[in-house]
Amino acid sequence: MAHGRSPRHVRKRSAANPDAASESGIRLQKILAAAGVGSRRGAEDLIRTGRVTVNGRTAQIGESADPAKDVVMVDGERIRSERPRYWMLHKPKGVVTTVSDPHGRETVMHLVPEGVGPIHPVGRLDRDSSGLLLLTNDGDLTQRLLHPSHQSEKDYRVTVKGELSPEQVEKIQRGLYLEDGRSAPTKLARLRADPDTGTSTFVLTLTEGRKRQIRRMMLAVGRPVKKLVRIRMGPLVLGRLALGKARPLRAEEVRVLKAYAARLEPASRAMKRAQGKRGSARASRDRGD
Repeated sequence: MAHGRSPRHVRKRSAANPDAASESGIRLQKILAAAGVGSRRGAEDLIRTGRVTVNGRTAQIGESADPAKDVVMVDGERIRSERPRYWMLHKPKGVVTTVSDPHGRETVMHLVPEGVGPIHPVGRLDRDSSGLLLLTNDGDLTQRLLHPSHQSEKDYRVTVKGELSPEQVEKIQRGLYLEDGRSAPTKLARLRADPDTGTSTFVLTLTEGRKRQIRRMMLAVGRPVKKLVRIRMGPLVLGRLALGKARPLRAEEVRVLKAYAARLEPASRAMKRAQGKRGSARASRDRGD
């Protein structure tokens, strides 16, 4: 065994510095993300700027700690290791998607049972919309699902005024020019017109999440939204969860959700790979393969 690495030397070093962080612990970035402080990348920024301490000592990038033994603090406030929590909520209209509201309006947190612990909504549903909302304290998962360069799919059941023409459907699916830029291509399925109510209903799949995006898209084609319900986020489906009710995700749902999030990648990278595959296919055709 190399000099200085024997158990005897390790014991002496630990005894000399009892406040040292655990050498065989969990990376600080992971501890902070699990506590809901932010994503691992955001945690790195906190460490890099000297805002994180371990046992009273300024932490360094790459450091590990044992949350059961070491005192990890951010800006002087102790971080306590929280078990990850994952909840699904069927948000009603009129409820705001925030942890708290300065105007005293009802928030989604009022619909979560007491004692759940600190969790936060993943993304937003505007006040006039209803449907599936994910809440968690898993900062890493939140970052992957919401990162603007990732293509995380969400399905919405949309009811609009009037009947959509084939030309309007094509424009929506191709992408529309909005005030904040052109929308990404979408999928529109299960289109059904109801002459009795003078409305059309369909399912729209988005891979981006701009503010009030669907409502602005429908106004751009002259079909204002009458009702908007989110029915899917990635592998999570709203199903029969009652309006205004919340439930914890089942273990299998958590496993599938994490696997889905791990597969997400920047759209630019996916596009380059697809272009590479098309290029290879063309080369094969040219070679007569």
